[in-house]
Amino acid sequence: MLTIVVDMMGADKGMEPLKEGVKRFLQDKSFDDAHLVLVGNTEELKEFDSEERIKKVNATDILPMEAGALDAMRMKSSSMNIAVDTAVSNHYDAVVSAGSTGGFISLATIKMKMIEGIERAALVSPFPSKIGKQVTVLDIGANNENTAYQIFQFAQMGALYSKLVMGVEKPKIYLLSNGVEEKKGSPEIKEAHQLIKESGLEGFQGNIEGRDALRGEADVIVTGGYAGNIFLKTSEGMAVIMSELIKEAFRRNTISKIGYLFAHTGFDKMKEKMDYKSFGGAMLLGINGVAVKAHGSSDAYSFYCALKVAYRMSKEKIVDKIKEAVNALKNQSEDGKENERL
Repeated sequence: MLTIVVDMMGADKGMEPLKEGVKRFLQDKSFDDAHLVLVGNTEELKEFDSEERIKKVNATDILPMEAGALDAMRMKSSSMNIAVDTAVSNHYDAVVSAGSTGGFISLATIKMKMIEGIERAALVSPFPSKIGKQVTVLDIGANNENTAYQIFQFAQMGALYSKLVMGVEKPKIYLLSNGVEEKKGSPEIKEAHQLIKESGLEGFQGNIEGRDALRGEADVIVTGGYAGNIFLKTSEGMAVIMSELIKEAFRRNTISKIGYLFAHTGFDKMKEKMDYKSFGGAMLLGINGVAVKAHGSSDAYSFYCALKVAYRMSKEKIVDKIKEAVNALKNQSEDGKENERL
């Protein structure tokens, strides 16, 4: 049995879409072994009273979206703070929230603590690609500065996530850079390239440029949090602009509107491939637990997908797998030092 703690407050659209997402998750037979702990105003959660797989924990305060780390820690009565505390104190399998990203990262990192040997946690999210498959990108904003070694660890965690959660048997891993040549990139990217190469990480392909990142060749794209967040926001902005330009083109005159009638099937398929709602938000890797940050603007479907990702990460024991990878690297390093002494 798996238990997922769900912060039911703080989303942009209120609690209703989250409740519908929870209902959809409960109705999916694939997750019959999952129990949910809903944290929020219990008066607004009465419809779940008869559900055997639901437990409720009362909370009435909402952590503001603009809240920082200190605000998140100080506001102990917030649904998000109570949700993370509930997950940690009861050793539950995962926690999900659609509230403040900064607050959630801070609470999850501080209360769940880092995996021993991991220097920084990374936010990871799938992106749509030209050929329809999803590309895993990390870090997309948990950090503003990263060392080469931290980026190297992101590559390890991203490879595991792609394999265990995304189902890619042999993920192709790239470093995001300003050129494909090995010597291109910022100092930390160039050093990370050497660290990854020397480690023998399976599937490492070298550098990739931003213009090629979403063509479908890569399964995992690794970068520091600052560049990753810019990549995320730029991609989101470009998708919105392209959508608006396409709509404008078809609304131009009667002939263009008639043209849409013949082309709409193709555009519907494109929209389906580009739909961020199916990605389930962003996941925080490197902490001692499963934490999934659902989209702040989640509707019922996207919140259901966030719960689904939390379930999959827990079921695949991704935290344990990351620990194993860190220990293997540590042992490899110690063996190398021992051989040098001999």
